[in-house]
Amino acid sequence: MELREAILHRRSIRVFAPGEVPEEAVREMLLAAMYAPSAGNQRPWHFVVVRDRRLLETVAIIHPYAQMSKQAALGILVCCDTTGIKYRDLWPQDLAAATQNLLLMAHGLGLGAVWTAVYPDPERVLAFRRTFQLPSHVDPFAFVPIGQPGETPEHPERFDESRIHSNLW
Repeated sequence: MELREAILHRRSIRVFAPGEVPEEAVREMLLAAMYAPSAGNQRPWHFVVVRDRRLLETVAIIHPYAQMSKQAALGILVCCDTTGIKYRDLWPQDLAAATQNLLLMAHGLGLGAVWTAVYPDPERVLAFRRTFQLPSHVDPFAFVPIGQPGETPEHPERFDESRIHSNLW
């Protein structure tokens, strides 16, 4: 798939069809995530690959916008290891870039995925920390349910010339 096609046609998939996600596809998504840019090359990310059906159903209980986790083949919890971070305020940007790379690779592999935010909601952070037994120095950032797409969302026009400014506002 061409890069332009992947960027312009990727959509959040919230309905999944039956079917597994091969281990090689998971590896490719994580590879893409780990090639994201990172402030000072600190690469603070860690990933929890969740295939356990009980845990996927628990995610749907603890996250109000992650109901689709119940039908997903798997989910990936994107986390930050805060140990020794040089740029404390920038790690959310690092993890956002990694999550976007993961989503683009999922789309490129013909899979469906959706970004569900965990951080900075304190209740969600605590619930995910407890559910996945994360150490205190690891912050959950996002949960990405992944599976075979069970829907094809429309492709709206999003380019808006009025949002572009030259030199000054």
